Amino acid sequence: MLYTEFVHLKTMKKIELNGIQDRLKSAKHICIIGHKNPDGDALGSTLALSHVLGKQGKSTVVMMPNSYPDFLQWMPGNDEVLIYDKVAEKCNESLKQADLIFTLDFNHLDRTGDKFSEFLKTLDKTFVMIDHHQAPDEYAKFQLVDTMVGSTCELIYDFIEILDRKQDLDQAISNCLYTGIMTDTGSFRFPLTSSKTHRIIADLIDHGAENSKIHRDTFDNNSYSRMQLLGRALQNLKVIESLNTAYISLSQADLDEFNFKKGDTEGFVNYGLSLKGIKFAVIFIENKQENIIKISFRSTDDFDVNIFARTHYHGGGHKNAAGGRSDLGLDETLIKFEDIIQQYKNDLL
Repeated sequence: MLYTEFVHLKTMKKIELNGIQDRLKSAKHICIIGHKNPDGDALGSTLALSHVLGKQGKSTVVMMPNSYPDFLQWMPGNDEVLIYDKVAEKCNESLKQADLIFTLDFNHLDRTGDKFSEFLKTLDKTFVMIDHHQAPDEYAKFQLVDTMVGSTCELIYDFIEILDRKQDLDQAISNCLYTGIMTDTGSFRFPLTSSKTHRIIADLIDHGAENSKIHRDTFDNNSYSRMQLLGRALQNLKVIESLNTAYISLSQADLDEFNFKKGDTEGFVNYGLSLKGIKFAVIFIENKQENIIKISFRSTDDFDVNIFARTHYHGGGHKNAAGGRSDLGLDETLIKFEDIIQQYKNDLL
């Protein structure tokens, strides 16, 4: 059996792919799913895999639970992505016909949202999980999981090698994979960026990835209102020097004033972490529609925001990048946060 599993403290590597090639040979219709509020890695990995399987003569359908920012909609294959929130019945019919269902860049079906996950749990189908987040669930028969890899797109590259399909790499696939790796590694600066990551990036460029254009289309495509919103976010930045912590808060009124669109706050949390001496940065974003406060956590060194998010904010992610939520109001959430972090004083100094 092609299977390895290594678990030590906060890391896991698990490859359970025995029989996957035979299943792929017999599969005709394949669904590929990303997580709710998809980012560059979710979209890049799903589209790249769709292109690869399409070259093998497979019929593929890429699905996302909800829509995603304009700055990701240039990616090859974007026009064919089904949005579950908009065409749920069409997605459900396709899933019923699926011979295989790939779930990429998430490891719990709940990450697809309430209605989508409820339907997925009713299906008697074979699932394939490819992911790099901690604490994976056990719903998938086939798994390629490595929490020490910086992006799912890097694992899709590995999966292409496992399938012996490197000859399928072209510009479209390379552009998708490059985008996911670039965005999830913070433009190759996060700790999980390895020498292997850079070797993969070099290979993708050799296969046509337009690295300068990808960066420009993804990061240098801001609206005037987004830049104004960033200005408000920086005005709201608060620094707690005694705990090497900085946080930003944005109210619904702030978002409305600057005509907020999905993805406009992407990367804002990193401005807090860019301050000298800061080890822990957070952004709190009020969402009146869902009646929650969405939270993103970033850290440096050994402060584990995955554990912090799981412990206090119904969330999780990676050691240095995680997300969560609060069901309290914005003011109450901020007061409670400042109280909670007092417990971590020794870890933050």
